[in-house]
Amino acid sequence: MITALAETPDTEPNDHSPQEKAMLGGINSLQYGVDDNPPWYTCIALGLQHYVTQFGSTFSVPFILAAPLCMEHDFLGRSQVLGTILFMSGIITVLQTTFGVRLPIIQGASFAFLPPVFAILSQPQWKCPASAQETINITHQNLTAASENGTVVELDREIWYVRIREIQGAIMVSSLLQIGIGFTGVIGTLLRYIGPLTIAPTIVLMVLPLHEAATASASQHWWISLLTVLLICLFSQYLTNVPLPYPSYARGRGWKMGFAHVFKLFPILLAVIIAWIICIILTLTNVFTEDPKGWGYPARTDTNLRVLKAADWIRFPYPGQWGLPTVSVASTIAMMGGVMASIMESIGDYYACARLSGAPPPPKHAVNRGIGMEGIGCLLTGAWGTGNGTTSYSENIGAIGITKVASRRVVQVGGLLMIVFGLFGKFGALFVTIPAPVVGGMFLVMFGMIAATGLANLQFVDLNSSRNLFIIGFSMFAGFAIPQWVAKNTDALTTGVFVIDQMVRVLLTTAMMVGGLAGFFLDNTLPGSDEERGLLKWREELISADDDAKTRISACYDFPIGMNLIRKTKWLRHIPFMPTFTGYNCCRLKCSPCCHETSAVAMATCCRKRKVVDIDITVDNPEENPLNGDQMMAENSV
Repeated sequence: MITALAETPDTEPNDHSPQEKAMLGGINSLQYGVDDNPPWYTCIALGLQHYVTQFGSTFSVPFILAAPLCMEHDFLGRSQVLGTILFMSGIITVLQTTFGVRLPIIQGASFAFLPPVFAILSQPQWKCPASAQETINITHQNLTAASENGTVVELDREIWYVRIREIQGAIMVSSLLQIGIGFTGVIGTLLRYIGPLTIAPTIVLMVLPLHEAATASASQHWWISLLTVLLICLFSQYLTNVPLPYPSYARGRGWKMGFAHVFKLFPILLAVIIAWIICIILTLTNVFTEDPKGWGYPARTDTNLRVLKAADWIRFPYPGQWGLPTVSVASTIAMMGGVMASIMESIGDYYACARLSGAPPPPKHAVNRGIGMEGIGCLLTGAWGTGNGTTSYSENIGAIGITKVASRRVVQVGGLLMIVFGLFGKFGALFVTIPAPVVGGMFLVMFGMIAATGLANLQFVDLNSSRNLFIIGFSMFAGFAIPQWVAKNTDALTTGVFVIDQMVRVLLTTAMMVGGLAGFFLDNTLPGSDEERGLLKWREELISADDDAKTRISACYDFPIGMNLIRKTKWLRHIPFMPTFTGYNCCRLKCSPCCHETSAVAMATCCRKRKVVDIDITVDNPEENPLNGDQMMAENSV
């Protein structure tokens, strides 16, 4: 990145703007920048760290989906879903870092898709049948017999197969919306109308309805769940700045003592492993009851060991492994709400990752490409059957800020490791044997943190404004009240047309959709200034100025190959996801040779040099406009 700056002919080494100096300072504080390639052994070690960091959120998804999919006791099936999620997360991470936004950002299962899944599967036709428990008992008997004989039999899993196929179809079709929004550049227009008062209730209502799943797991042994919560709190809050010593050896320097902030990097993983080990000890000493109907029995670690025996060593996930996906209008529309929430979450992650990585704020074409690539990722995960979509992981962005390693190559290696571990069936089976109370304790903390992240967006708005308080209060309360009423009074919303009835019920039982739409409508219709609405501070925090200084510092958003041809092809400048894209407004200019410039100021300067006088370019700071009066006309970038 610094080399690219030095090679710019019209930039003197000591003639940097304050923005450039601040940016260069951030780059110099990194051990590895975005375009740096550490040694292969370093890439493997750091890539494994990224894999471990994202694993806590990834492996929780099959546990959350188990109850609504009616696979609560099919641990072998749950391990296969986990393996599929890991496998697809690795593939999409490699695609995103290579051809998408090209930032060192991990892709994984998204919590934004869980509320629509719960809403879809809460409909009468998808509720678990009364005979499900009998089928589950038969499945358990077959699984036990298979593990004892050392063979694996094909179990009757049609109960959850038919449900996950419905989710697959909804995700695949709704992903086309995300692909279209990304690759057409529509996201820039949407961002003008979406602010903190829309995002806050959407994220909060995304996870709070999951409290039933957290309570159901934690209540099976509250002491173990509280122990897990206590350990997470201890590691992530009290010991977060306490380094642990470890011996290290360097050639020519000998042995020395190093220090690592293990508690800061892996608080959830450490807490889960320690609580798991304690459960193993209490199981071996028969502290937990051996009666399957007794309280605390789910905390035993020997109840699901047969899953390890029955699981394949190597299992290759493939499209349609659960059958041909099914599509319905109601499910697809409901899933679109999850798509929009995931888009908003990812955009914030892109800019946060760029800041911590010492990279320029992602230009329009990189954001468009990143959102479009996530849409392709959702299409692939739907085809493979993960029961979920894909999004960017903020946990791994935080790891970059801690380790000061922002190498794209490291994250790509982490993606390859996810693919490898996703192929090992025994690996996924091992983690689904974690006792439910341990998972419940993790849910209590994780869901609360996600909700708090949504509330943090309100720091940008004027909380002394009665307008804003009305929007916040009504949107959140409506998101709680309306879905509960609709779920209990489904017959009250009957039009006589089955498709319409199903669509309305699914939409109105998705709390995230109800609260988000209420906040969006009120925020854009009630009178209020941009400052009062928090749009000025929020955009300043989210999107830094896209000036020439930041563009010259790094070409990290360019494609890895073919850039010379792309720059020579003029018509590609109008394609929203190409690195030479300058905005739709450029096509209105009468000096098209200047369309390659990356900001309105630079474009205006180019036009001035070419003596074009009958165009206009609006810039954020009129004093910087090198042309005068009404000579120019085109909008600046978003």
